[in-house]
Amino acid sequence: MWDVAFSLANGLAMIMWVALVLLPRWPALLAAILYVGVGLLCMAYAFGLVGILWGVLDPVGGGPSANFSSIEGVRAIFASDGGVTIGWIHYLAFDLFVGLWIARDADAKGFTRWVQAPILLATFMAGPLGLFLWLLIREKRARAQGRWE
Repeated sequence: MWDVAFSLANGLAMIMWVALVLLPRWPALLAAILYVGVGLLCMAYAFGLVGILWGVLDPVGGGPSANFSSIEGVRAIFASDGGVTIGWIHYLAFDLFVGLWIARDADAKGFTRWVQAPILLATFMAGPLGLFLWLLIREKRARAQGRWE
């Protein structure tokens, strides 16, 4: 079961990332990435997390020792295929959301797709690294435009 969930989440995220990087950024496409891509990943994460914390979906990873207040509690969540899968879906959802924000922000600030592509790739592969690079690159142009958003 967890192998299938892992594969489906990876497949969905990969399709959305390819669309974000390579296709024209039509409003309908951006909405699909947000609501179908990010939205479905968030929904899968929410159901998986609740199921694991309640011990319903994966009794090995979760139960009373699973919590977010200690390293042991977090380790208990990730101690099973279910915990690893929902943790991975968490990364996929947030990295895709951040990638979407970067792409929209870069388009609004007039950055070419050639500049955007490596940043989006870095965000896909190592989320916070890509976000950090984007924050460094965008700052001068954002300041010149008098916009911080």
